[in-house]
Amino acid sequence: MLEPLISAAVRGGGVPAAVAIAGLGSSVLETVSAGCPAGTVFDLASLTKVVATTTVTLALGISLDDDVHRYIPASRWQGVTVRHLLTHTSGLPATRDLCQCGADQGQLLTELYSTPLCAPPGTQVTYSDLGFIALGEIVTVVAGQPLDAAVRRLVLGPLGMTAAGFMPADVPGFDVSRFAPTAEPGTGLPRPGVVHDENARLLGGVAGHAGLFATAADLARFARWWVSAADGPVPRAVRRMCATRQSTGLGGCRGLGWACPGDRYDILGGCWPATSVSHTGFTGTSLAVDPASGLWVVLLTNSVHFGRDASAVKALRRDVHRAAASYLS
Repeated sequence: MLEPLISAAVRGGGVPAAVAIAGLGSSVLETVSAGCPAGTVFDLASLTKVVATTTVTLALGISLDDDVHRYIPASRWQGVTVRHLLTHTSGLPATRDLCQCGADQGQLLTELYSTPLCAPPGTQVTYSDLGFIALGEIVTVVAGQPLDAAVRRLVLGPLGMTAAGFMPADVPGFDVSRFAPTAEPGTGLPRPGVVHDENARLLGGVAGHAGLFATAADLARFARWWVSAADGPVPRAVRRMCATRQSTGLGGCRGLGWACPGDRYDILGGCWPATSVSHTGFTGTSLAVDPASGLWVVLLTNSVHFGRDASAVKALRRDVHRAAASYLS
């Protein structure tokens, strides 16, 4: 069902390479790859927000209504809570070019924490990389270890996501041939295995908004767990709460970390049940799950390798999720 769509997108020059896996509950219904082996490792970009940062935040049991000042007393953000960060309602701007703010991680974080809010907390949805960078730092404080170590201990290890991790190019035995390149035409940077997002690179390759690498099989394990009845790293009831709207009337339809149907970043086009949630990544990745029906789809591409025109990958996402919805017919 998905094979013609994936193959056509790669043959037509819309994306360099793609791997898709669709499933229902614990069953894998279809695995398709084109332009690369199915076991290729992709830069997940903003899928890091839901797979790593949201999940580890909830696994640590951090109270959603805790004030950010409890964990980051240096921040200037009055009245911002963990829930605000997870739902993109903190009032923080979407992003900031941190590379202009300092030469080391400490300076960059100091500049981040001094970033003024663009709206009062809890009054509007603004999808914010900055908020998730802050969440990653909160995880570090609560876990007592770096974000990548906490994610590995609490999420990747328990779920058997053996090929997933941060900073893979620094791991002994790194094999560049296993990684999908993302360098944009004429730049040569970053090399495969190094995170594409510049702010994440400046933060050492480990950040709450980007930096995680994984195979489609890794994300299939994550998706099967997310829609299952098992507790695992995060209790089932909490995962279900993540898929409910937390931002009604604020200009966006956000769950905890995830985009709900009707949000400007929703990729499901009204074809999936109202209980579905999804997320995308700038490099050309996406993940959709429906805890009610058990349907899930992983779609990994490295479309940014062909440049920043996302029209091809957006069309592919739309077609893939529409086709996958027919599994529920």
